[in-house]
Amino acid sequence: MDSLITAAARALAVGDPLGALKRVALRDDAPALALRGIAMAQLGDLARAKALLRDAARAFGPREAIARARCVVAEAEIALVSRDLGWPAKALDAARATLEEHGDRANAAHARHLAVRRLLLIGRIDEAERALAGLDPSPLPPALRTAHELVVAGIAIRRLRTETARAALARAGQAARHARIPALTAEVESALLVLRTPAARLLAQGEERLLRLDEVEELLASNAFIVDACRHVVRDESQAVSLATRPVLFALARALGEAWPGDVSRDALVARAFGAAFGDRPADESHRARLRVEVGRLRKMLRPLADVNATKRGFALAPRRAHEVVVLARPVEEEHAAVLAFLADGESWSSSALALALGTSQRTVQRALESLAAAGKMQSVGRGRARRWMTPSAAGFTTTLLLPAPLPID
Repeated sequence: MDSLITAAARALAVGDPLGALKRVALRDDAPALALRGIAMAQLGDLARAKALLRDAARAFGPREAIARARCVVAEAEIALVSRDLGWPAKALDAARATLEEHGDRANAAHARHLAVRRLLLIGRIDEAERALAGLDPSPLPPALRTAHELVVAGIAIRRLRTETARAALARAGQAARHARIPALTAEVESALLVLRTPAARLLAQGEERLLRLDEVEELLASNAFIVDACRHVVRDESQAVSLATRPVLFALARALGEAWPGDVSRDALVARAFGAAFGDRPADESHRARLRVEVGRLRKMLRPLADVNATKRGFALAPRRAHEVVVLARPVEEEHAAVLAFLADGESWSSSALALALGTSQRTVQRALESLAAAGKMQSVGRGRARRWMTPSAAGFTTTLLLPAPLPID
C-alpha cells in the first residue's frame, strides 16, 4: 500500500475526511475509491459515498476478499445512518464472517456493532443482546470501544437499566476522549442527555410530575399499581396485563387510575372511552349499557391485579396487592407519538424504514406522516423512493419510552 493511501486512511481514522480527500481525491484505483467513499460519508454526502464504495467493491479483484468485505461494512454503515433498514443484513453477516476468517477482528467487530444497532432500531432487543454477547471490547481501538459501549448503553436504556447504561456511557466517554474524534464525543453526550431529561409524567391523586428514566425504573420496581400509558400496560410488582390492542379498556383503566382512590362517574367514563364514537351527544341508556359491557371486560382482564367496583355514581379501582395507584404517561401526549419518537433522533427516515421499525404497514405510517406534516411537526425532502422525513428533537424530553420494546415486568 502506497504512502498516500496510508496517510488518507490515518486521516479518516481520526475523523479528518478533508485531509483524506486531499491525498486521494483525484485517484480512481480501488483503495482510493474506498477511502473517498468513507470520506464522503463522514462529510454527509451519503449518496455519493454509497456510489464510490460500490465502485470500489467492483474494482477490487476476487482475491481481495478482505477489501471487498470492508466496502460492504462501510456501505452497511451508510445504510444505517440513512435509515435504510431494508438493506440486506445477510450481506453484512457474510462480510463479517470473511473479516473474522482473515483475522481482521477490528472491522469484524465493527460489522457486528452495526448489526446490533440495526436490531436496536427495529426493537429486537433480545436478538441485539445475543449478537453482542461474548464480544470483548478490550483489544479494540478507542473508536470501536466507544461504539461498543454506546451499543451496550442503548440496550440498557431500552431495558430501563439506568445504572448499567450510565456505567457504559462513562466508559464510552473515556474511550471517545482517547480516540480524539469530536463526533464520537458528541454522540456520547447525546446519549447521556437521555438519562438527564424527563422521560415520562407521573399522575397520582390529582397531581403530576416529570420523571427521569432512573425514576421510571424505580417506580416499576416498586409495589405500586401502575397504569402505563407509554406501553398501554397495567401492572403491579408481580404481574402485567397488556391492553395494547384494547384501546377502550385502556381508556377506562387510565381514567380509573387517575381518579384513585376516588371513583369516576358513568358519564365521565363514557366520554373518555367512547367520546370519539358518540361525539357531543349526552350519555343515554345505550351508552351506559355499552359501558357496563366494557367495564365487565376490563374487570375480567384485571382480575389478577385489581377489582373494578361499582359505586353510586360510577366505578372505582381497588388493587389487590398494591397500596398506591399511579398513571405513567408520556411527557407530551401526541396522537402519532411512536412515529415522532423515531424521528426525534434527528436523522432522516423513509416511510418504509419507519414501517419496518414500528412493525406496521407502510400506508399507516404514510398517513401518520402526512398528518404530522400538515400540523407543521415535520418536513420531507426528496420525492418517490428517495423521500425522507425528519423533525427536530422535542426539546427537554427523551422519547425512549415511546419506542417499540417491552418494558421489564419483574
